[in-house]
Amino acid sequence: MSGSPRILVVSRLFPPEVSAGAFRLGALATSLVRHSADVRVLTTDPPPHAPKASDAAGVDVRRWPVLRDAGGNVRGYVQYASYDVPMLFRMLFTRFDAVVAESPPTTGLIAVFVAWLRRRPVIYYAADVWTDGVISMGAPKLVITVMRFMEKTVLRRAAAVISVSAEVTERLVLLQADGSKITTVGNGIDTDVFSPDVEPASNERYFVYTGTMSEWQQPEIFVRAFAEIAAEAPDVRLRFFGQGSVETELRRISNELVPGKVDFGGVIHPSESAAWIRGAVASLVSIVPGIGYDFAKPTKTYAAAAVGTPVLFAGPEAGAALVRESELGRSVEFTPQAVAEAMRSLLADAADGTRERLRAERSRWARTNVSLDAVADRVTAAISQVLDARTTKLVHASASAPDSNERPIS
Repeated sequence: MSGSPRILVVSRLFPPEVSAGAFRLGALATSLVRHSADVRVLTTDPPPHAPKASDAAGVDVRRWPVLRDAGGNVRGYVQYASYDVPMLFRMLFTRFDAVVAESPPTTGLIAVFVAWLRRRPVIYYAADVWTDGVISMGAPKLVITVMRFMEKTVLRRAAAVISVSAEVTERLVLLQADGSKITTVGNGIDTDVFSPDVEPASNERYFVYTGTMSEWQQPEIFVRAFAEIAAEAPDVRLRFFGQGSVETELRRISNELVPGKVDFGGVIHPSESAAWIRGAVASLVSIVPGIGYDFAKPTKTYAAAAVGTPVLFAGPEAGAALVRESELGRSVEFTPQAVAEAMRSLLADAADGTRERLRAERSRWARTNVSLDAVADRVTAAISQVLDARTTKLVHASASAPDSNERPIS
């Protein structure tokens, strides 16, 4: 980038909140600063359980109180509005040359509106397809119609759209997004934090699940599978870290099927998560097939690969193919029986040295293919192209209309 363009990032998620979206945007802000941009972030006060951390050097982070659900998430229409409405006024009084808006589409729509008033471009970061999500949750037809309208409007009005995978890109095009505006950057993980060099959190034998516990993941499948092998491997435990809408039900099922064998550690710092993944027999990842998220490739997979720990993935083909083709672990059908058999196989791999023998190779794959810094730099390049194109347009407009008050971005 030439000069110091003012980039505004609007998102309800940002570090130190622990989520893939927060990590993604934190890395992007750092990349933009590294490429000589002035970066301001309009985000929320972190939840009480978020790790204590300082904002990245050079990034101007402005926080605002927000409503959260019982799990501490900004999740739900009222919660979204508690961020989006104040954001509208915050944006109106903020100078920027381009704005990066993270989903949901409600946030994107407000960003598009304010940017239109200010004659500035919007870059929409589409980590997933929200229309598919509300359909999968069985939302009323009216909600689906409104969400589809908002998402299509944002995609149509955005100067550029950032997609995290080829599968998401395909879904965006089906929503009538202009394919020429979409840059597919992939998803990533911090390979400095998630490294095979971290000290394992425990020398016990255990399987670990980290991150969100939601309806579209249904991690209870791992509890039901574990119940099938618990008697065969009495020293093995199942550990969950994170939180989500199905956590209460997950605890109930665990107490019913394998009492005293399943631990819930809550939300932990990424470095702690890396340590628990490092010591695990395998890292557990799931997506429920057929509810609208078949295209997803969870960041949990990349975290495990970066540490070198095998993945046990239960779910549809997109995620399964990633694990299978990159030799990151085991991918199985979404049934307790298939998961239980994979658990047995992975326990054998840990016992005979296969897990450790393949650790360096899996970690090397992650550093090469899914480094979060590399992904952030690709997004920065896409933003730079938008700014360059806008500068060219303004120069041409100035030449044809000498009295115009518009000036190129320096």
